Amino acid sequence: MIRINLLPHRAEKRQARQIQFYAFSIITLILAAMLVGFVHVVITTQIEYQERRNRYLTDQIVLLDKQIAEIKQLKMEIAALMERKTVVEKLQRTRSDVVHLLDQMLNILPKSVYLKSITQTGNKVTLVGFTQSNARVSTLMRSIESSQWLESPTLVQISAIPANANGPRLSEFTLNFNLTPQVPTTPAAPAKIAGTKS
Repeated sequence: MIRINLLPHRAEKRQARQIQFYAFSIITLILAAMLVGFVHVVITTQIEYQERRNRYLTDQIVLLDKQIAEIKQLKMEIAALMERKTVVEKLQRTRSDVVHLLDQMLNILPKSVYLKSITQTGNKVTLVGFTQSNARVSTLMRSIESSQWLESPTLVQISAIPANANGPRLSEFTLNFNLTPQVPTTPAAPAKIAGTKS
């Protein structure tokens, strides 16, 4: 006997496939949403982390800028202090030059020579004075050459000035010379006597 299945098996299979399709679609949508959410969370976390790093770097840059400004200010102050120190050391080294200059001028100035002004610029000295004889200026220049503190005398000019009715005839002269740089001497160590134990 032949059996014929009159049940709508094709409709049932179609309906089962539709249900399976809808289930897979829903699962796919859920998985896609979860994946998108996960990617969004990861990207948001990285963005927040990078923003925190950027804020930290910005704060550190501001601090470094302040420190650089302070360092520049300190360097300027150090440079100013070094300039002052150099000036003080120079004054300390040359403070005795004026004393030696005046002492030498007292010792080497010939008679009949009168000083009008002495100007010092560094080691260069300009002397302006009056004399009754040109030979006295030559004597002064020779005395400058033989001095241990003075050197290189150069006569700039000498000119006669109108004589007074009762006074002697005078000439005005300008003379340049240099101060000799003196090397500071350090006291020598005492020599050992032969035969003594140290």
